[in-house]
Amino acid sequence: MFKRMTDSIRLFITDVRAELKKVSFPTRAETIGSTTVVIVFCVLMSLYLSVVDSFLSWLVGRVI
Repeated sequence: MFKRMTDSIRLFITDVRAELKKVSFPTRAETIGSTTVVIVFCVLMSLYLSVVDSFLSWLVGRVI
């Protein structure tokens, strides 16, 4: 049982190493570019949602 477990662990680690060799990590420039796009999108969406929320609050205030 112990041998089967160690063989299983060894096979798992070998498979993990093989898969990690296939991974392509982004360059620094790609990471900075993607991060910038995400931050700009979040800021724009927060401004949009703030305007929509203010408008809906004003509209509900006028209706009531």
